[in-house]
Amino acid sequence: MKCTGPSESHKLALALEYALAREAKVWKVPVFHDFTLKGTDISPFYYEKAILWIRELSSLFQFCSETFALAINFLNRLLASVKAQSKYLRCIAIACLVLAAKINEEDEIIPSVKKLAVQSGCKCSPAEIVRMERIILDKLHWDLYTATSMDFLNIFHAMVMSKWPHLLNGVPQRNPSRHVAFLTKQLQHCMAGHQVLQFKGSTLALVIITLELERVTPDWFSVITDLLKKAQVLVLP
Repeated sequence: MKCTGPSESHKLALALEYALAREAKVWKVPVFHDFTLKGTDISPFYYEKAILWIRELSSLFQFCSETFALAINFLNRLLASVKAQSKYLRCIAIACLVLAAKINEEDEIIPSVKKLAVQSGCKCSPAEIVRMERIILDKLHWDLYTATSMDFLNIFHAMVMSKWPHLLNGVPQRNPSRHVAFLTKQLQHCMAGHQVLQFKGSTLALVIITLELERVTPDWFSVITDLLKKAQVLVLP
């Protein structure tokens, strides 16, 4: 991300407005009750294990961080809509990743379903993965274009860099691209925890940015207050 001028700031504001609208429209998450997802036998352990497995596969196939985040979004929305059982969780997880890759990745990067089935070790046949894709599409009403926590992190980070580029002067990751990659790892770590399921992606991204601003500048409050206003979050006087 390079430092930008006023016109780019306007584009970022519009991108944030659109992302917030999309998030508000489709945001839905599963709820844990008595140590399992409501109506299923999926425990927090198996849920988090599935998230980490998706992250591992995303890295194996060299998918971008946006693909990982979108796959998690699909998984959460599906688990909030259906009473899935743990024995199907891996098939659901890899199907979510495939759908996310089809949206975010170039065609030549995406392995065949057969290759995905073999290399992932998911113990699902290609036909089962394809069938699960169709189930997910049906349950999500084919509404796959949404804003994820990764999208919000990129937007918020670009906003900060466009207005306060000097903030990176005192940190090891002085290059904006390296810095957002550093923050991405923190965000992905948070996404694997079932404890933060109830927080929207925009909220998670704001938390990551806020903690980082506290670390790099004593004037962090004025910076984050500006971001909170842009993100339509109430700021108390």
